[in-house]
Amino acid sequence: MRPKKTILCVDDNEQTLSVRKFLLETRGYRVYTAINGQDAIALFSSTQIDLVLTDLGLPQMDGNALIGHLKEISPEIPMILTSDTVRAGERPHRADAFLAKGCCTPAELIERIRVMSARKRGPRKHAQPVAPQTALEPLTAKAS
Repeated sequence: MRPKKTILCVDDNEQTLSVRKFLLETRGYRVYTAINGQDAIALFSSTQIDLVLTDLGLPQMDGNALIGHLKEISPEIPMILTSDTVRAGERPHRADAFLAKGCCTPAELIERIRVMSARKRGPRKHAQPVAPQTALEPLTAKAS
């Protein structure tokens, strides 16, 4: 069995952070947590992270600025921004997805994380059936 992805959760509310960590770890994810942008950048730079889940309202550096810094380091890593005060579309952001806190269930959050981490991995490789050819073209170029 393949190990699940590693997620960096960032939130200044330690209760919210511990609930998210428990939710994700019970689903098999490896979770690192940070309560501010500086700690998050240090963890992100020193650890193999597959997805970032951060709150918008962080002290000193908001979640959008944090995502900007992290995208400069690894632009291919999916990042989800959450907020309980700002709604989607009210403010521009650099995240790959925006979720309003309290508006999505834990199951919806898990599904969003699953989809976003699959995107980072890329599409699954399936053997494509070969379509039958009706006429075979010669491989050599015709002389004109």
